[in-house]
Amino acid sequence: MFSQPPCLPEDDDENPIDEIKRAIAAEDGSALLAAAEDSHYADLAALYEELNDGERDFFFKTIGPELATDVVAELPYTLIEDSLKHFKPAQLRVLLGNLSDDDRVDIFQVVSEKAQVRFFSLLGPRDKELTKNLLKYEEDTAGGRMTTHVGRITGDMTVKQALAVLRRDREDAETLSRIFVVDVQGRLVGKVRLRDLAFNTWDTPIRDIMQDADEYILASADQEDAALTLSKYDLIVLPVVDEFHHFLGVITHDDALEIMQEESTEDIEKLAGIGGEQTELSYLNTTSTRHYRRRVIWLVGLAFVSIASGYVMYRFNGVLQKAYVLSLFLPMVVAAGGNAGGQAATMVIRALALGEIAPGSALRIAWKEARTGIFLGLTLGMAIAAFIAFILPHFHPPAPQSFSFIRLSFAVAAAITLQVLSSTVLGALLPITARAIKLDPAVVSAPSLASIVDVSGMLIYFGTAAAILEL
Repeated sequence: MFSQPPCLPEDDDENPIDEIKRAIAAEDGSALLAAAEDSHYADLAALYEELNDGERDFFFKTIGPELATDVVAELPYTLIEDSLKHFKPAQLRVLLGNLSDDDRVDIFQVVSEKAQVRFFSLLGPRDKELTKNLLKYEEDTAGGRMTTHVGRITGDMTVKQALAVLRRDREDAETLSRIFVVDVQGRLVGKVRLRDLAFNTWDTPIRDIMQDADEYILASADQEDAALTLSKYDLIVLPVVDEFHHFLGVITHDDALEIMQEESTEDIEKLAGIGGEQTELSYLNTTSTRHYRRRVIWLVGLAFVSIASGYVMYRFNGVLQKAYVLSLFLPMVVAAGGNAGGQAATMVIRALALGEIAPGSALRIAWKEARTGIFLGLTLGMAIAAFIAFILPHFHPPAPQSFSFIRLSFAVAAAITLQVLSSTVLGALLPITARAIKLDPAVVSAPSLASIVDVSGMLIYFGTAAAILEL
């Protein structure tokens, strides 16, 4: 006889976020605080978005400014100013003082001027001066995203002296994985790793063990350039300098992840013809009114542009009347051009974003995409021609008595080859042209391409069909 296997105890571990939700509903502060201490600040920030005003007030008043520091820094920018209204001045002083300098500057950049003045008055002298200096840089620059809390030593120190300095600053430093070496004027001259200090004798001069700091970025550079540099060279941190090479701070790898998320979201929205300021609120927490405002302008504009497509069809109405079977393939020809052009535009925009395309490469790109477009167009054209010549006649479509399906197959195949070729080249060149005239390639390419390809597709299709079929 077989014995019953022992019953495994049920997992009584419960999601702390669910506990927090119940604690808020029951207004149980003790349970809320206990569960919040076991939760990650990113999860707490996501939960905060879902709460109503009364629940948010109870949430922050319960967990207090110490625990709320990281939560506030993680919130979408549109919620930060209102979230800070839940704290008294003394609590705000603690919260703002606990923030890392880059997070504090991010907050100052998104709140109103009135709130900025009030928050400045709560900062200590050192934090106030540091924040003012960082606010000189635009929000989307390397200087606007950097942190100044970093290990910093001089080349004339010994290992022992450097360790003493780092021991003193260890609580403030954002990271000690890379320690940067400056000269007496504060200019960046090199870098060392913590293990370099650990495995050398105390009397070893720093200048003998430091490496060159070849990778760095100007504080005025775009934040996307900083993130791409971090990714390209597999860096943990990227030093930021001014135009005189003074060492100002670093961009960390987690900053790079946030930057790439912001930039990719922006590009995706622009490719879809979504305008307006990007929101950090989650999709479900963004109001329908905001979604409407960001989408409506492009939709209305493109609707009027599409009238040109209708005009082309109107002008070629006589061709359709003579061979109405042509209408069967019109949507396919237009769609094939849009798809091929969209693929080319996406590839080029991605290459631009990754810095893979240098200025002056337009002809090389056009030639590469033209060859690709020819092969794609011929492949699609031959497939459609075979369908028209050998399968379509069995469906007995309405056609003139002297109508030749072989000639029709040639006409459609030629039209779709030309459409795919032209759309592929156009899709590749539009982003290049946009960048050359200082416009965003993503926002220009997708909406413009869709409208142009619709019109060009009809012109190519009806023109080719009329010439080959002698209509």
